[in-house]
Order: sequence, then C-alpha cells, then structure tokens
Amino acid sequence: MKPSSTSPFKGKRGFKRIVNATHYSMSGLQMAWQSESAFRQICVLGLLGGIMLVVLHIEKSAWPIIAASHFFCIAVELLNSGIEAAVDHTSLEEHPLAKRAKDLGSAAQSVCLVNLAVVWTLSIFNGLF
Repeated sequence: MKPSSTSPFKGKRGFKRIVNATHYSMSGLQMAWQSESAFRQICVLGLLGGIMLVVLHIEKSAWPIIAASHFFCIAVELLNSGIEAAVDHTSLEEHPLAKRAKDLGSAAQSVCLVNLAVVWTLSIFNGLF
C-alpha cells in the first residue's frame, strides 16, 4: 500500500466540505466566546468601534479600513487562542519553546492592536483617509 501524504481526516469534498467547515467555524467562535475573555474583549472593542464610527462622524472612506483592522484583531486573537490551547494540550510544564509560542502569539495580537490604534488616530486627528 502506497503511503499517503494527505490526512485521513481530509475526506470531505464539495458542498459537504463547505457545510462541515461552516459548522467547525461556528463551533470555534462559540468556544472562543465562552472560554476566552480576551476574545470577548476584542469583540466588544469592535462593537464600540462601530458605534464610534457613527458618533465621531468618521469619514465613510475610512470605515472599511477601520473595520478591517478590527476584524484582523479578532482573527489574530482566534489564532493566538488556538496556539495557547495547542501548547497547553501538549504539556502544561514550563518549557522555553512553549513560552516562545505563547509569547509570539501575544506579540502578534499586540501588533494588531497597535495597528488599530494608529488607524483610529489617523482617522480621528489627521482626517488622512
């Protein structure tokens, strides 16, 4: 028997794969909301950002950039939470590589939040967009 380079879990194709992927994604979002306070905080920040777009009369041309920055923060938080869960599943013992993985995930989220702050600052104070 010839060894396969693909995962045995990759059997679904076509519409069934899309249905399964949607189910897994919704399940992941639900788990993140229930178990990750940082995810909830980033989502609330996005909701507040949406409200502030209207209240502060931000130029409509800046809305897509601000919204994309908020969604990017949410996506990176999901990845960061996934990294943390995978590392914790592997071992709860302290290890330099586990620390590196978790710190890099956290750094990625920090970069996203700095980007978000810069985009908001430019939108509010410089009217750059």
